[in-house]
Parts: sequence; C-alpha cells; structure tokens
Amino acid sequence: MKYLLLKHYRGGPAPVVDFLPMDQWTPEEVDAHVKYMQDFGDRLQESGEFVDMQALLPDGAFVRSDDAGRPPVTDGPFAETKDLIAGYYVIDVESWDRAVEVAADLSAAPGPGGKPLHEWLEVRPLFSAAPADAG
Repeated sequence: MKYLLLKHYRGGPAPVVDFLPMDQWTPEEVDAHVKYMQDFGDRLQESGEFVDMQALLPDGAFVRSDDAGRPPVTDGPFAETKDLIAGYYVIDVESWDRAVEVAADLSAAPGPGGKPLHEWLEVRPLFSAAPADAG
C-alpha cells in the first residue's frame, strides 16, 4: 500500500515544539536537518519502501479550465498549498501501522538547537484501483 506523507509549514494540529521558520535557523541547523532528511530517504531506499520525495518551492498558482480560451490563474484569496505544504514523501509499506511508524521517524528531524521538531505529518493512503476479477 502506498501512502503520502505531507510535511506542512502550517495548518495541522498545534505544534508540540514551537520553533522558528527554517529561514531563521543557523546554517548548521539547516545542514543537520537536511542531512537527517537525506539519511531518512536512504533508509527507506534500503528497506525498499521509498517511492518519491520532493521539497516544494513556495512558487505556484491555481489554474482551472475555462472552456473559453486561456485558463484563469490566480494567487488567492484563499489558503494555498504553497503556504501550507513544504514537501512530501511517497512510501510503499506493508500496513497503516508501518506508515505511521515511518511518519513518526520523519517527525523527529532536528530543528533549532538540534532538538527534534516533533512536527505533525499528514499520512494519507493513495487511491489504488483494485485489480479486475479475472474469474
């Protein structure tokens, strides 16, 4: 079963640890966080559970079909994922319990002062169409 682990800038439950935004961390704190994330991804690769991972830039826009030519593009006035979602992992694990275990490990990434962030992560199963019954 595949799961999406969403890392949020904000928008989840109240944080356990109140930490500064990453742009206010020291270079050493950022380096330690990035290294943890790389090591985390390496462990998932080794276990065969890694599918994809991306950090997201804050750039972007909402787009929709217009049927009249050029699609409209807007940057508000509503909560936007570019303000909420920092990045994601897609993992392929045996069970929900394992997905939760992996997310908890990711939540322990270090932040300011090297202390674990204990950040909330959103864990969502990916939709998968069941195979057609060949019988």
